[in-house]
Amino acid sequence: MQNQLDVSVDCVLFGFDGEGLKVLLIEQGLDESGSLSKDQVQTALPGDLVYLDESLDASAERVLKELTSLDGIYLKQFHTFGDPQRVKGLKDQDWLRSFRANPERRVITVAYYSLVKMEDYQPQPSSFAGKAIWVDVNEIPDLAFDHNDIAEKALTVLREELDSKHIGFELLPEKFTLSQLQLLYEIILDKKLDKRNFRKNIKKMDQVIPLDEKQQGVFHKPAQLFRFDKENPED
Repeated sequence: MQNQLDVSVDCVLFGFDGEGLKVLLIEQGLDESGSLSKDQVQTALPGDLVYLDESLDASAERVLKELTSLDGIYLKQFHTFGDPQRVKGLKDQDWLRSFRANPERRVITVAYYSLVKMEDYQPQPSSFAGKAIWVDVNEIPDLAFDHNDIAEKALTVLREELDSKHIGFELLPEKFTLSQLQLLYEIILDKKLDKRNFRKNIKKMDQVIPLDEKQQGVFHKPAQLFRFDKENPED
């Protein structure tokens, strides 16, 4: 029997708003035919089938470009999901029938996680979404397909690579305080960190550059600002 198989990409887009770690979700739009009722509309991670003439990375970049209008977003492939039943749920099939020619086909998805500075843009609907919304990582609702598993795996990988690849700086403003940086680490790692030890270790990094600037427009004593220099080789 001929294997009926599609390949897709799904993207876990993380953002940090200064208070919590967020994930960008999309909500399926009601189609023009009205064949989907409101209770059939699902929330999901942004993703799409891979076109025949594009690479996996190009496909993921296309999906994020439609949502963010940004180029050069940090993007990392982290896992592949291929359970034969991953798109066979009743509501999942209702969704797929609204915009795919072969909704019954098995779909293997290559998952990416991405990091953005939330101040840089406002998410916007795309060709595959009726609405795009930020949700706290601790408040992710039941998602379509196996997207809860994908989001959970992405968070695990983010935690594992936070120190080794210094990727947390992709989520911060260009100029940040050490308090902001520590809060981000604590939220991602889900644990409190010793302030003295954290700052001691961060200040050892040649890539963290102290600036002759302080916060402005704050009610408390303004803190010194820092920036992260990607181009500076690691000590």
